[in-house]
Amino acid sequence: MAQEDSGLTVTKSTGRSALTCGEGMLKTRMIVAGVLLMSVASAFAADAVKPKSIDSYEVKEFHSDSKKYTIGDIVPDLYRTEQYNIKQWQIRNLPAPEAGTHWTYMGGYYVLITDADGKVVRAMNGDIFYHR
Repeated sequence: MAQEDSGLTVTKSTGRSALTCGEGMLKTRMIVAGVLLMSVASAFAADAVKPKSIDSYEVKEFHSDSKKYTIGDIVPDLYRTEQYNIKQWQIRNLPAPEAGTHWTYMGGYYVLITDADGKVVRAMNGDIFYHR
């Protein structure tokens, strides 16, 4: 003797339940849809995790104080003062300064300049601060 209850057919003799054909297909489709959604989400997550290289922040020219600067230019004396000397370059994700140079900050860019004359050796986009 069989009894219908909430879409399941229960057989009294065995006590086991069996899904009807339509419910079995629905369950299979739901599982397939879930697997597809998870695989798509993981593909997007993998792209988001790829870190940028530090070198990708390097620039060959930048603007500060309404002037364009390139590698080799001399910066104004203001940016050579102790106030603009960046000593904690590590927390800004900057490479170590070479001997005789230091990092300064100009118009949204980190600029490596020579101690002696303030010549631009290297420049990095300020977004490097957020690099992880």
